[in-house]
Order: sequence, then structure tokens, then C-alpha cells
Amino acid sequence: MPGMADFHNMAQRRQVFTRDNPTAMSNTSEAVSVRTIVAGTVVVLLAMGVRATFGLFMQPMGLAHGWGRELFSFAFALQNLVWGVSCIFMGIMADRYGSGRTVVLGALLYFCGMLGTRYAADPFTLCFMSGVVVGLGQAGMTFPVILPVIARAVPPAYRSTAMGIASAGGSLGQFLVVPGGQFAITHLNWTGALWLLSLLVAAALPLAWFLRGKPQAHTGTQTLGFAVRQALTHPSFHFLSWSYFVCGFHTAFITLHLPAFVSDAGLNASYGATTLALIGLFNVFGSFYAGKLGGRYSKKWLLAALYGLRAIGIVLVLALPLTPLVLYVFAAWMGLFWLGTVPLTQGLIGEIYGLRFAATLSGIAFLFHQIGSFTGVWLGGYVYAHTGSYNGVWWMGLALALLAMVLCLPVRERVIGAAA
Repeated sequence: MPGMADFHNMAQRRQVFTRDNPTAMSNTSEAVSVRTIVAGTVVVLLAMGVRATFGLFMQPMGLAHGWGRELFSFAFALQNLVWGVSCIFMGIMADRYGSGRTVVLGALLYFCGMLGTRYAADPFTLCFMSGVVVGLGQAGMTFPVILPVIARAVPPAYRSTAMGIASAGGSLGQFLVVPGGQFAITHLNWTGALWLLSLLVAAALPLAWFLRGKPQAHTGTQTLGFAVRQALTHPSFHFLSWSYFVCGFHTAFITLHLPAFVSDAGLNASYGATTLALIGLFNVFGSFYAGKLGGRYSKKWLLAALYGLRAIGIVLVLALPLTPLVLYVFAAWMGLFWLGTVPLTQGLIGEIYGLRFAATLSGIAFLFHQIGSFTGVWLGGYVYAHTGSYNGVWWMGLALALLAMVLCLPVRERVIGAAA
């Protein structure tokens, strides 16, 4: 499995140098560093794995309640938007009170939201539980909260690789949980499957213990307000944030609408679940190596290449008849570049603006990602409802991939101001 040798190498470095204060060393032991990476990776695995199952519930829940795709699209779009907005506040909480407490809050909210979705009997309850409450929970358990605490726990030479490992956890969750979710729906009905997934989310609670602690030991002279103003007035932050918008558009649209897209083509629903799982499997390697390569080469050029290569995968879907083979080739190709954006984007934010308020700044950038997710999910349902096809959204995804590639090129990879 990728990453084992890197765990060993990181374990040899018993002292951690911080990005914000390169001369300072902490007494963080090798065991603490490895535990932090493992715990953070598993938390992301659970959160992202359960999230990837939402598209599987669209048809069985819709049939049970008489709800259409547009309602589910709106609920999932709302979830992504709430997730993005609340990431800023969860990031502030993590920077001030520690990631461990933030993960506990996130896991409790996520659990309640999943359970509430199980008992939702009307559109408002569905949107509130699966949209608002689950979105709040995801914000406390995903990349903007988890990656900064991992970055602070390892030496700078291994920071990008460590973030790649944690990002790969999200993809591994997709690979493991999506088939399990489909199996549970088949054998336990969708109601039992939601119960099971709720308990899976709750399994993150004890892992928060290994993510406890605040970043005060790494502080410099920056204040939160100054760090935010500095980032928001710096062009590179906007280039990164808007390219992140495109990432969100792609991943959310495909995650929610691919199962229905596959069924519309006359294929069995199991092919949709298998395709999502394969995307996750291939991105275990994609995310890991994106992080590893980001520690050696220019992150902005890697990020630009990643978006350009995504465009090729979208062309594949548009140009060829949809068969199981085409789906699986698409899954493998898109999977290699699925969440590789995460360690590269957040690595650039940490490098340029420092680690002291990395969770907050990552949360702001992630808001753009989630606005993209909202747009992709909602637009998918809207376009399908009015045209009976998803083709228009696939074409938009292609154009946006090329735009994101261009946006990455002007990013300036050097430390600014008080982040130095």
C-alpha cells in the first residue's frame, strides 16, 4: 500500500520543524506523528466514504416518498454549501480550541443528520437533516480541519506526502463504503442502510483523542484578522480558490448524479456504485502520489496538469457510448486525478500563507470548492429536469476543467509577508 515507507521515514524524524518558525523544534515523538496521520486519515475516510453514498439513496428514497431528482439535488447541493460555509467557522474553532474538539462536534452533528435523514418524511426535513445538519458535521471531519493538524505534526520534508496520505483516505473511504452502502440498501433496505452509515460516522468519535491539541506552539506574530486580510488581498489565493470551485463542481456532480446517469443509459444500478468505488480506489494512489510529487516539484504546475487531465476523462464520457468498459476506464482515469487537488491546494496555502491559521484559510478556500459543489449538484438536477439529459452539465464540466488549468498558472509559489 502506498505510504508505508513514508510512515517509516517520518518516524525517523523525532523532532518537528514548523513552517511558521523554522528554527523552532517541538518534542513531538515519532509515535505521536504517526498516530496523528493514521487517526486523521481514518476520520477523513469515514466522513468522505459515507458522503459518497448519497447518490445511491436518490432512487430508493424517491420511490418510497414520491420525491424527484430535483429535490435530492437541492438537498445535496445545500449540504455542500453548508459544508463550505461552516468550514470557515470549524477552521477557526480548530485553530483556537484544537482539531480534536472540532472532530467530536462534527461527528455528533454528522451522526444526527444521517439518522434524521432516515426518518425524514417531508421535503423540508430531508433538506434540513441531509442538507444542513450533515453539512455542518462534514465540515468538522474533513480536509480543512484535518490536514493542518497533520501538517503541523510532521517535518516539512514530509508534509506534502502526509497530506497526500490523508487525502487518499477520503478516496479509500469511497472505495470501501460505497459498495458496502449498496449492499446494505439491497439487503437491509435504504432505512437500514442509513442506520448503519450513521453508526459508521460515530466511529470517528474516539479518534478525536489523537487529534487533540492547539497550534499555539507554532505561532508567530500573525493575528487571525491579519492572516485573512492578507490572503484575501493576494491574487494567488483567489486563483487557488476559483480552481477549487471547479474541483467541487466535478466531484459533487459525479458523486450524486453518476448512479442515475448510468441507470438512464439502461445499465444496472450496480454499475454506478462500482464506478464510484473504482474512482475511489484509483484515487488512493492518485492522492498519495499527488502529495508525494508536490513535495518534490512545483505544486501549481502539478495542479494545472491535474485539471487538464480531468478534461480528457470527461471527453471520454461525451464521445463514446456508455458501456461497462467505458465506465470503468473513465473511473480509473478520473480516479487518478479525483482528490489529488486537495494536498496540492492546501499545501500551497500552507506554504504561501503559513500554518498558524491554515485551518481558517483552508476553510475559506474550501468554501469556493463547496460553492462549486452546490452549483454542480443543483445544476445537474435542474438541467436533467428540463432537458431529460445530463449532457449539458458534462460539457460545462469540460470547459471548467480547462479554465481551472489556466487559473493555476499565475499562482506565485513563495512566502508572503508575516507568513515568512
